[in-house]
Amino acid sequence: MKVAIVGAGAIGGALGGRLAWRGHEVSLVARGEHLAAIRRDGLRLVDHVGDASGTYRTAASDEPADFGAQDLVIIALKAQAIGEMLPRLRALLKDDTVVVPAINGLPWWYFHREPGPHEGRRLRSLDPHGTMFADLDCRHVLGCVVHVAAEVRAPGEVHHTGGRRLVLGEPDNSRGERLRRVCALLDDAGLEAQPSERIRLDVWIKLLGNMSFNPVAALTGYLMNQICADEDVLDVIRPMMREGMAVSAHYGYPMPMTPDQRIDLARQLGAAKISMLQDIERRRPLELAPIVGAVIELAELAGLPVPTIRMVHALAQARARALGIG
Repeated sequence: MKVAIVGAGAIGGALGGRLAWRGHEVSLVARGEHLAAIRRDGLRLVDHVGDASGTYRTAASDEPADFGAQDLVIIALKAQAIGEMLPRLRALLKDDTVVVPAINGLPWWYFHREPGPHEGRRLRSLDPHGTMFADLDCRHVLGCVVHVAAEVRAPGEVHHTGGRRLVLGEPDNSRGERLRRVCALLDDAGLEAQPSERIRLDVWIKLLGNMSFNPVAALTGYLMNQICADEDVLDVIRPMMREGMAVSAHYGYPMPMTPDQRIDLARQLGAAKISMLQDIERRRPLELAPIVGAVIELAELAGLPVPTIRMVHALAQARARALGIG
């Protein structure tokens, strides 16, 4: 298949390298020194969880239009870059192109084809200009929740450090041919693609961990295993999760687990350096809006109190501003 990875950083680079390993025609959208290194030397994937290590010569550019129409487009950008990029993706699309946003937080398409009073709603924390639904026709979108850990450790060098699971689902919760096809493609690349008939529930299960562990990691400098071993810090994580679970239940997705069971899932990542800590160390803007701000916005719409989430969000914003990345 012809596959474009839009945002060939940590997650995008790991996915792109694995797909190139299996012989697909992969094109990478990247920028800066990372792009220059890929163009010069190829993409180096260091695979800590499988057999896909290698250096892969792929097309690479900072302009998606250079690649033409694709069978599959994987968006692996930071949330703050997605809105500006969506209009530039039109050159990659044909009628049956599948677009998989492999992104953190609540996705901008969340209320697309979601039955009920919120169908089609746009959240200002995700789509502040109200243009994203128009900039990319959501009929192309296949929802995705990423349970993979990866890092860019040098320009052109991506380490897949943990996890293989990707949960994919149609926004209307159907089970169609394109879902089967994309899952098979990713399975063949050494990943574990799980089809879902309730992709928004899977979004919430991941989000409850992200909205608590990520800002706490940014504030403390802790790796995931250090957070999970510190009971005083877990006493902050638990109320954040309880508040988030109340929000998810209000919107029709009660959690099938307790906060401690969700913490046990996080323990499986081991000593992972999760994304906001990576961003703090590299002085990159934090993805607070889709990961924490969107939960606060949904709570406001529902009239639900989320005091612990608000407190940690305010502290993480202040930390970012103090470092000049807020």
